[in-house]
Amino acid sequence: MPFRKFFSWIKGFFGHRKSFSLGLYGQPGAGKSTIANRIAKEWTGEEMSTVSEVPHETRQVVKKEQIVISSNGKTFSMNLLDMPGIATKVDYKDFVKTGMNAKKAQTRAREATKGIIEAIKWLEHVDAALVVMDATEDPYTQVNITILGNLEARGIPVILIANKIDLKKARVDKIKDAFPQHVVVPISALTGENFPKIYEEIAKRA
Repeated sequence: MPFRKFFSWIKGFFGHRKSFSLGLYGQPGAGKSTIANRIAKEWTGEEMSTVSEVPHETRQVVKKEQIVISSNGKTFSMNLLDMPGIATKVDYKDFVKTGMNAKKAQTRAREATKGIIEAIKWLEHVDAALVVMDATEDPYTQVNITILGNLEARGIPVILIANKIDLKKARVDKIKDAFPQHVVVPISALTGENFPKIYEEIAKRA
C-alpha cells in the first residue's frame, strides 16, 4: 500500500473512533512503562506499571482503561496497554548478571518468554500502537523490524516514540531514517520533555 494512501487510511480509522485501545510496544528497556506511567498519572492521577532497571520487569500486559485525553481541541478515551518488552531471545544468565540467583533468574526468563507471546497475541485487540525506541541505540534491529512488520501487516496505525532525548547519545534522526514511513515523536519519558506531542499526534488522527 503506498505511504500516502496508508496514512490517509490511518486518519480515517481514527476518525471513526472516539475510544480505542492503544498498545505500547518495544524492546525491553526502551521506556514503555515509564511512558505508560506518565500518561496515566497525567490524566488519571495514578501510575499503572512497575519500573525497574532489570530487563523484562513488565512480563504481563498491564491495562489502564478509559483514560480521557484532551488535545488540540479534541477529547477522546483510550485503553492504554503496557506490553511486555519484545526480544528475539531471553537468556536467564542475563538476569543472573543483575544479581539474581539462578532459580529466580530462570523463573523470570520463563515469565518473560510468556510475556512476549502474550504481547504478540494482544495485537488482535490493539487499535493503534506507540512503538517505543531508545534513541541512544541503533533502531534498525530485528526486534523493531518484527514489531513494525506485524503492526503494518494488520493495518494497525503506528506512531514511533524516540525516547531518551535527554541523553547526549540520542540520535532521533537515525530512527527517522530507518523508518521514514512513520511519524516519529522525540521525547524524554524521564523528564517529560515534548510529551504533549504524543497527545497532539494522536489527536490529529482522532
